[in-house]
Amino acid sequence: MKRNEWSDDGTVALVRPYAMVRGRTHSRHNIFDLVTFVMSVVASIRDWQYVEPEHEAVLELCREPLSVSELVSRTGLPLGVVRVLLGDLLDMGAIRVSSSSHSDGRPGVGLIREVLAGLRAL
Repeated sequence: MKRNEWSDDGTVALVRPYAMVRGRTHSRHNIFDLVTFVMSVVASIRDWQYVEPEHEAVLELCREPLSVSELVSRTGLPLGVVRVLLGDLLDMGAIRVSSSSHSDGRPGVGLIREVLAGLRAL
């Protein structure tokens, strides 16, 4: 995927991300924060129904565990679009999700310790 998709007249195509997720702005799953790790569990989804090229690209990137923030960075897509695509892939059973947050949405003690260690290292 290209980070900036320019049109013939030199303007950025702003409709494309919205269109690639068929107008949806939220995933049915509220589990994709920036530190959630995602990993693909299937080899391909090409023959599945309602699959966009972006679904395939995200799935390919997830061959190794990646955080949602890393997926946003590598695809160049807006966070909301990545969350919708990940929700679709989760519904298809194509990815596995691992979060360091507790069920109440708060970060786990391990994550807090890692952040604190990183801050101390600065």
